[in-house]
Amino acid sequence: MVPHGSVQEGQGGGRDGAAPPAGGGRRPTPEAMLQVRASDIEPYTGLRYLSKLFRLMAIVLVLLLVAEVVTGLMSQGTAALPTLLAEASKLIVSAALLWASGDLAILLIDVGHDVRATRILLGRQAAHHLPERRAPDHHAAGAAAGAPAAAPEAHVATTHAP
Repeated sequence: MVPHGSVQEGQGGGRDGAAPPAGGGRRPTPEAMLQVRASDIEPYTGLRYLSKLFRLMAIVLVLLLVAEVVTGLMSQGTAALPTLLAEASKLIVSAALLWASGDLAILLIDVGHDVRATRILLGRQAAHHLPERRAPDHHAAGAAAGAPAAAPEAHVATTHAP
């Protein structure tokens, strides 16, 4: 599989000493535009690991909360409740923020998949419409090569003075 926009062997483009195509730049073939690039199908492993890390840290904070409540109640009894409530609220909020960060990382993965799908679909639409855009170019090239062309005045409506 050849990545989108790369120069295939025999296409020219200046790499093998051949002159670039007339028009100044490379024009991808419709077949190349329909292919999916390798970077478009790579998984987002880093973001997935980051999501798992944030969720693991949230679970650790909840376990620390349980351990702190058990330790506080065992050592001081009900006298530790005001302190434990304050600490519990801090740890719960922190764990919720970490869990939400993990969910945001998953959301970023989904957005990346949508962007990739859009890029692929737009490339395929452009390849589908490419032959329609090239048709007028062939007509203009035929007119320049000696085919009779219509006079510019033939398309302009004439007005007669009275």
